[in-house]
Amino acid sequence: MLDPRTETFLMLCEVMNYRKTAERLNITQPAVTQHIHFLEREYGCRLFFYDGKRLSITREAELLKRHLESIRYQEKRLLLELSRRQRRLSLGATRTIGEYVLADHAAAFLKEEQNLLSVNVDNTEHLLAALSRGEIDFALIEGNFDRIHYSAKLYQTEEFVGICGAKHPFANKTITKEELFESELLLREEGSGTRNVLVQLLTEQNHSLAEFKRITTLNSFMLLTSLLIRTQSVSFAYQTLCKNQKQLATFHVEGLSAVREFNYVFLDTPHSRQAVELFERYRPK
Repeated sequence: MLDPRTETFLMLCEVMNYRKTAERLNITQPAVTQHIHFLEREYGCRLFFYDGKRLSITREAELLKRHLESIRYQEKRLLLELSRRQRRLSLGATRTIGEYVLADHAAAFLKEEQNLLSVNVDNTEHLLAALSRGEIDFALIEGNFDRIHYSAKLYQTEEFVGICGAKHPFANKTITKEELFESELLLREEGSGTRNVLVQLLTEQNHSLAEFKRITTLNSFMLLTSLLIRTQSVSFAYQTLCKNQKQLATFHVEGLSAVREFNYVFLDTPHSRQAVELFERYRPK
């Protein structure tokens, strides 16, 4: 069981500010300092330091953080198992997976009455934060994540493509980058997996988002697809987005093709691995 000092440490790791940590935990700022100094004496190492006015975390503190996050998650799972006989999973999924991939798999899991499921659909950044806080058992993530901090298992691979309305001039074609940059781009919000993949692909070709004629940022795939159908805008996503949607089409850009992984992402604990294995057993063939 984590004590108040380790809870203070984890909160400070999250917000990286002594005053905000005190406010979140409803304690005084000197108490936060005392808790951190106690842990530094206990473990014989420095945990935080100031680089100018910016608070930074040491390598030892990163190691302690991962260890404490694992303990916190396992404790939550133990309490859950002691209080219930049902098989309950709490998972996160990025928007492409949650809205276009997960339904059949979740339905198969829920066919058994003793199985309970909670699903949080959000962007990659928010899901990884929830994972670190022990709020979910695992996340299904598209795109990049920190493989040092988290463990992973491949879920499936998917082609990353351009998408547009079925009547768009680019539909089902391969275009040049010059043609692409003359287009208006519909872009997902900061922290989303699809946005990160697009930025990475452009960077590898010495290009950037700034080269597009106009960019509209959206955090809803439903609105994004509706605008693709109604306008001459384009976007980028995984090919699965266009399956069974006759009003949408895909296109390719010379030099920007990519296949990316969808992964189970989880903390390296026995409970996390068991949760992934349990859900995987219900994957439709």
